[in-house]
Amino acid sequence: MGAPAPPRRSVPFYRVVRLLLAVAVLVVVVRLIVGGGESERAVMSPSPSVGSQRSPPPLPPCTKGDALAKPEGYDEWQRTLVDTYFALRLSYAPSDLVSVGEAGFEAPYEVRGLLVPDLGALRDAAAAANSPLDISAAYRSYAQQASLYHRRVKSEGREEAVGKTARPGHSEHQLGTTVDFKTLGAADVDRSWERTPAGAWMAANAWMYGFVQSYPRRSTDRTCYWYEPWHYRYFGRDVATQIHDSGLAVREFLWRERG
Repeated sequence: MGAPAPPRRSVPFYRVVRLLLAVAVLVVVVRLIVGGGESERAVMSPSPSVGSQRSPPPLPPCTKGDALAKPEGYDEWQRTLVDTYFALRLSYAPSDLVSVGEAGFEAPYEVRGLLVPDLGALRDAAAAANSPLDISAAYRSYAQQASLYHRRVKSEGREEAVGKTARPGHSEHQLGTTVDFKTLGAADVDRSWERTPAGAWMAANAWMYGFVQSYPRRSTDRTCYWYEPWHYRYFGRDVATQIHDSGLAVREFLWRERG
């Protein structure tokens, strides 16, 4: 017979208790870590809901009114909405108006000085592309717009005039950041201009120099005015790029910015 087996030692009860407590604590810690991470992710990246997603305000119809355009500050020229309903004050007249001659044009008009660098670059680029430009209108005061509007009403009738001529206070030209272009050497410009070399070049490239066509083709219900391929408003290159990329008309873009 072999030697007798050594007696089995039992594990003390207090050690069993200590082991179980340690396991329980470990489980709790792990759950807190995992649960806390999930909670943090839930806070950082909440699930989208219908109520949390803000829809852009609907574009209002082209109603006639005289509500004060907001914002109207001279330093807020990129966001000022002017249409058939929102108007500028009679006294709105930027103090930094300069001759378009500072941008290389010979026309007797004025724009805000902040346009000059990009207006000059636009002129040079168009000339280099064999599509030389000239200017047929730029800044108009409230009084000048009133005179133009009343002449149009008298000669063409009110219904015809309101579609293509803004009432005083409702013209983007009063901002001092809007220019009507034409082909260099041309007597005037009409709705066929976008099919000319200069007009086509502007339609394709003006936004790269900060200028956006305010009243594009087939958009009267959104812009409130008839198609004007010559009418461009300056926004600066960054904002003009945003408008161009959005596919929205100027009035639509500015209305969404208000919301």
